[in-house]
Amino acid sequence: MPKPARRGAIDPFFVMEVMKAAAARQAAGGDVIHMEVGQPSTPAPRKALEAVERALRSETLGYTDALGIPSLREGIARHYKTYYGVDVPAERIVVTTGSSGAFLFAFLAAFDAGARVALTEPGYPAYRNIMQALGIEVVPLPARAETGFRAEPALLDQAGRIDGLLVASPANPTGTMLDAAQLRGLVEACRARDAWLVVDEIYHGITYGGRAETVLSVTGDAIVVNSFSKYFSMTGWRLGWVVVPPALARAVECIAQNFSISPPAVSQVAGLGALAAYEELDANVARYARNRAVLLEELPRAGLDRLAPADGAFYIYADVSRFTNDSPEFARRMLAEIGVAATPGIDFDPTEGKRFLRFSFAGATDDMVEAAARLRRWLK
Repeated sequence: MPKPARRGAIDPFFVMEVMKAAAARQAAGGDVIHMEVGQPSTPAPRKALEAVERALRSETLGYTDALGIPSLREGIARHYKTYYGVDVPAERIVVTTGSSGAFLFAFLAAFDAGARVALTEPGYPAYRNIMQALGIEVVPLPARAETGFRAEPALLDQAGRIDGLLVASPANPTGTMLDAAQLRGLVEACRARDAWLVVDEIYHGITYGGRAETVLSVTGDAIVVNSFSKYFSMTGWRLGWVVVPPALARAVECIAQNFSISPPAVSQVAGLGALAAYEELDANVARYARNRAVLLEELPRAGLDRLAPADGAFYIYADVSRFTNDSPEFARRMLAEIGVAATPGIDFDPTEGKRFLRFSFAGATDDMVEAAARLRRWLK
């Protein structure tokens, strides 16, 4: 009997396991407040849907250019100019099947098997798992709560030789953001080590104390990943993009041609419409801000008072070590006993995550109020 390839022997995405358990509870007639999944509860913006309706009546919607519809790439370039005041040539923008496709293309183009890439923990688990499947050695950098779980140049001194560094701002699961000076420090640290800097900016637009800084305002040599999933509220449309340095542009194009032929045409049409929907999308962010305020006030009353910054994105990363040292079991009990679903921290930090839970506040405000009340009663 043939054996499966070793590259498939990676960790599961534990949030999907929580989602499965929550669905089973609902199927059995139980109620669930979903705080486990990082997904807006709002549909795609109206202008995106209207663009799709027009296209369905008048266009073939076949294969597109492997790098994306030219008008969408130009629209994303205008987004950088309008939103950040940064000039990004459309030729450097590659539209992908979600940010997942962007990371895959970027890693394949930038890193050979055996390359060493550093990333902070806690962090989004798919970074680590995709790299391991590609034969890239992941170098974990333990970020500290005292510094807001931020990536810092000093952490790289612990990493030895590296070929790349991956950071996120705002970060999942902590909501931590990096300002221009902090990004500049990381750019210089990577330049000194002749290492690629990859920056995940998919939660840009969802911030609570001013706009996030794009690393593209600091350097044109970073690899920048973004997506229509979060701020643009289009998770299921599977549409993202990567801004690549000129040195990687042709490699990414050839990889895209062979791996995906092109991103989904209908999703690209929707994305172009979404780029004209800032007003509607900012209203979503205002609701996230209300939800965040509810949890930042109520979770400490329940005894969860050691929280990550939550400066951006829609997550609260909470230290639950006062109650448990086994966050997966704690999450299982919480779902079974009070119907609140959250993600155990081991998804984001295999070492210290057993002491943490991630709560998503992307849902309805009434659900956040009710979840907080249930947690307060349960933990008291």
